[in-house]
Amino acid sequence: MKNGRPERDFDLVLFGATGFTGRLVAEHVVRRRPALRLALAGRSRHKLERVRDDLAALDPAARDLPLVLADALEAASIGAVAARARVVCSTVGPFARYGRELARACAEQGTHYCDSTGETHFVRALIDAHHARAAQTGARLVPCCGFDSIPSDLGVFVVHQHLAARGKQLAEAHYRVRRMKGGVSGGTAASVLALAEEAGDPAVRRVLGDPYALCPGEPRGPDGGDSRGPRRDADTGRFTAPFVMAAINTRIVRRSNALLGYAYGRDFRYDEAVDVGPGPVGLARACAMTAGLGAALAVAAFGPGRGLLARALPAPGEGPSREARERGSFAIEIRAVATDGERVRATVSGDLDPGYGETAVMVGESALSLAEDDLPASGGVLTTASCQGAALVDRLRAAGMTFRVEADD
Repeated sequence: MKNGRPERDFDLVLFGATGFTGRLVAEHVVRRRPALRLALAGRSRHKLERVRDDLAALDPAARDLPLVLADALEAASIGAVAARARVVCSTVGPFARYGRELARACAEQGTHYCDSTGETHFVRALIDAHHARAAQTGARLVPCCGFDSIPSDLGVFVVHQHLAARGKQLAEAHYRVRRMKGGVSGGTAASVLALAEEAGDPAVRRVLGDPYALCPGEPRGPDGGDSRGPRRDADTGRFTAPFVMAAINTRIVRRSNALLGYAYGRDFRYDEAVDVGPGPVGLARACAMTAGLGAALAVAAFGPGRGLLARALPAPGEGPSREARERGSFAIEIRAVATDGERVRATVSGDLDPGYGETAVMVGESALSLAEDDLPASGGVLTTASCQGAALVDRLRAAGMTFRVEADD
């Protein structure tokens, strides 16, 4: 027994290590050479062995990594994974289809869990089904540990910390994508198409449309729905377009506020959009992006359209090349206002493809944080800000990401 818990075989199991994102997460974790007991898990021993061989080229010690066979849809094999691990990190999506059994097993076994999902309705399902049980067993279930939604969640968190250190409180924050260059993998494409299909269910649509869908109970806050069209930012005079990831990111930030005891304030306001520049050119870009996003959503809303998109997009297991990932980057600006009117600006950025290169860093460091850091003891369905907070910010800075807060003159 350790800390009142049965000893486990592994400190960290990477589930889905044979997938495109899973391989990248495994590479990042192995490069870090953590002093913990690591294992790779997935359905195919042959594919796991190939991944292990590739990892051994990075670190010869990886040749001895244990392999665990498990199927996301088989309760017994998934339950065995959760029972043997202190932490399970999953990159197996679509999560609403393949992630429910693993999350349930982790909640029951008191096993910490993190993933790379960006599916709002999946996170809502975790909260409804497993938050109370995970709180009882001490399991920290932390979804959305990639580009969905760490730049948003921890970006707002560092602004909060900056102001709180001087006795001030947030009133509002505005997240703007200033640069985002990257590709798409087959796994992401499959998740997006699965979400479009599930959005045909009215219950799912209600969750997706609710700005406080992931918040516990009442009262609700002042925010309305996400931006749906071109807008001119009143503060900067620049034009913005809708940001597709706002549908999950904003909900995670609001859940963090609630789980942190409304540290950002009960009247905290938050929104996200893509900054496309000033003047007529900015307006034209905003209109074009809005039209393009609307057209894609319209095509994906119908079965034949999803079939066409599936044939045009990368297949599962495919994704941007290493060279393409290294050419990618992102930069986020969060402009915030304190309750006394003070204005600050945070920059969150990375020098790799946000959806894969930087997501592998974020997911990998989230998993290592759960395995290695001294975190609050409480369990439940949590967020990176409410669970790992400053410890994870420090890890990501050490891994090359930028989190900076300064006066907004």
